[in-house]
Amino acid sequence: MRLSEALTSHLAHRALEALRKSGAKIRNDRLALAEIKKALGQTLDRDPRIDEAVQRRIASLSRSVPVGSAEYEVLYRQYYEQEMAKRRR
Repeated sequence: MRLSEALTSHLAHRALEALRKSGAKIRNDRLALAEIKKALGQTLDRDPRIDEAVQRRIASLSRSVPVGSAEYEVLYRQYYEQEMAKRRR
């Protein structure tokens, strides 16, 4: 699902407000908003079919890779790009 820039910005501002209310100390609003927008984009711009294929591929590895670990994120990004390239052909 793709979000418009306006909606992404709105959600980022709401997330920043929620962080402040929870007691988080934000040093730089602009940097925090940029990071939140980046995270939203990475999460919501994924194609569900490709996402499922990538998760299956990671789960099929001979070793266990914990979800959320740095290794998982690297593998996910690598496999996602490979799947995208396959489907563009």
